[in-house]
Amino acid sequence: MNKPLLSVVITVYNEEDNIQPLLEATYNALAGIDYEVILIEDGSTDATVSNVKKYANDRTKLLIFNKNYGQTTALAAGIDQAIGTYIATMDGDLQNDPEDLPGMLQKAIEEDWDVVAGRRANRKDGFVLRKIPSKIANWVIRNTTKVYLNDYGCTLRVYKAEIAQNMGLYGELHRFIPVLAKQQGAKMTEVDVKHHPRIHGTSKYGLSRTFKVLADLILMLFFQKYFQRPIHLFGGLGLLSFLLGTLISFYLLILKILGEDIWGRPIMILGFILILGGIQLITTGIIAEIIVRTYFESQDKKTYRIKDIFQGKAKEVKNIKSES
Repeated sequence: MNKPLLSVVITVYNEEDNIQPLLEATYNALAGIDYEVILIEDGSTDATVSNVKKYANDRTKLLIFNKNYGQTTALAAGIDQAIGTYIATMDGDLQNDPEDLPGMLQKAIEEDWDVVAGRRANRKDGFVLRKIPSKIANWVIRNTTKVYLNDYGCTLRVYKAEIAQNMGLYGELHRFIPVLAKQQGAKMTEVDVKHHPRIHGTSKYGLSRTFKVLADLILMLFFQKYFQRPIHLFGGLGLLSFLLGTLISFYLLILKILGEDIWGRPIMILGFILILGGIQLITTGIIAEIIVRTYFESQDKKTYRIKDIFQGKAKEVKNIKSES
């Protein structure tokens, strides 16, 4: 395939009922654009793979994982395979609308943006379980990272290929993709996009993600602010720890001078456990993350394994319309 203008990367996991309308909508939206579509099947247990093979056209590639790796790894695999000048990412649950892609691509080209991010203007999700946690997470991420986007949870985005393919996606960092792009000096903007209620399948997300997001936020803040100068973080914590320890020791010394027995006091034991344990846990987590990145990047290893790659056929575009 010649280098297309746009590569559309779509992650799918147990979306058998969404495949046909998803591909039909994507092909129709991209008519007149030189494109390729890359679907990443993330270990589905339903008929997702067979439906993609049934309805895919010759511009569609399907990456089939041998197990479920998660959305971030699936996006990384699709971006690695993309050969377009621009790369778009999109969910496969039909809540994102492919009709927004041409306008986002045009804006990126005409105004020379590195990233054009979607903002779900009229989000069709549950208010308590989805919208409120999302608003809180967006506010926290926006104000701690100083990357001022309104909707970090919207997967629908268009990137220049050189930005997307150098972000270094690991773990579950897909929510922080704008932060990773900003670290490369990317110029980004937001546009309102359509959002539809989920019709088929079930959501893979819930409130359990909250603590994972907070843990990843700590990691992102470290890489954003202290990766090249860790002494500013660990030195500051060390000084704070030393000062607190000194104050506690001085307080206990005064009590000792006054004749009180200070050995075995809960405040002394608890202080030691919390200070040393907290520093050790945070430090160990960050060091482990650096080791993982070094292991994969120094050897050009991937965090996933593709079991098979399927290339669609040209005739099957018509089959979609005739079977709809």
